[in-house]
Amino acid sequence: MKRIFDLSLVIMASPIWVPVLLLVALWVRFRLGSPVFFTQERPGLRAKSFELIKFRTMTDQRDEAGNLLSDTERLTPFGQWLRSTSLDELPELWNVLRGEMSLVGPRPLLKQYVPLYSKHQSRRHDVLPGVTGWAQVNGRNAISWEEKFDLDVHYVDHHSLFLDIKILWMTIMAVFRRHGIQAPGDATMPVFEGSKK
Repeated sequence: MKRIFDLSLVIMASPIWVPVLLLVALWVRFRLGSPVFFTQERPGLRAKSFELIKFRTMTDQRDEAGNLLSDTERLTPFGQWLRSTSLDELPELWNVLRGEMSLVGPRPLLKQYVPLYSKHQSRRHDVLPGVTGWAQVNGRNAISWEEKFDLDVHYVDHHSLFLDIKILWMTIMAVFRRHGIQAPGDATMPVFEGSKK
């Protein structure tokens, strides 16, 4: 039922999101150059890797030694705006169509975090990752990693079609309010280094 809901909603909404995606792609190309998309291996269902697709929001600036500068230094004002409006996430609808993600579920994080999760936190991989999730509408990046993971596991234990619809509606409201886009002093969130929980 969840898969049917995801596909139906994405396909029915395609006359809206496809033109927006093409427009943003042209805009990113003009403002940031190539590549337009940012792809990265992320852990999905049962921590199996898949290639996440997003719009690029950072430059490729490097220091004298050839190392990439920090996220904060490479994030442009235009990239920050893309993130604040969540337009950078739009290409993930392709991941939804491919069955690698759902519209709603725990956000797919970095692969290097997987060994750092507690048994409780690892349960976030018991469902497909989502474009949005319970943690995103309850604080997003303004809450701690532990709070975020607790909200993810809460979703795993209580997910339903009704809850997905509620989260999607709350996501629309959150995008307009633009709250919790980044943790204080960080471009998004500080690096997760494990927890005692």
